[in-house]
Amino acid sequence: MVHRSASWPTGDGANKLDLVFTREDGEPLDGTVVSHQFHRLLDQAGLRQRRFHDFRHSCATLMVAQGVPSRVVMDVLGHSQIGLTMNTYAHVIPELRRDAADRMDFLLTRPELER
Repeated sequence: MVHRSASWPTGDGANKLDLVFTREDGEPLDGTVVSHQFHRLLDQAGLRQRRFHDFRHSCATLMVAQGVPSRVVMDVLGHSQIGLTMNTYAHVIPELRRDAADRMDFLLTRPELER
C-alpha cells in the first residue's frame, strides 16, 4: 500500500487509511485486480509480461543508483529497518563506489587546482 506523505494535501478525497491509490469508495485497491489490469495493459502495449511488484524493486534500485539517501529509500518502501533496504539493494553500491572514486579523481586532478 502507498501512504500519503505528510506534505501531500488531503481534502474531501482523503480516506481513513490515508492511502494515495484507492477504489472510488476510498477503500484499498485489490491486489489481484491491479495485477490483472496491469497484465492487460502490458499485453495491449506489446510489452513483455512481468510482475507488478518488479517495478517496486526497479524504483528502489534507481533511487539508490541516483544517490537518494538510504533512509529516504527505506521510508518510501515502507521498510522498518535500514538493514533490510541496504541488504536488498546492495548490488547497486559497487557502482556508487566507482562513481565516488571518479568524482574524487576529477576533484584532485583538475588542472585549475593549484597545489
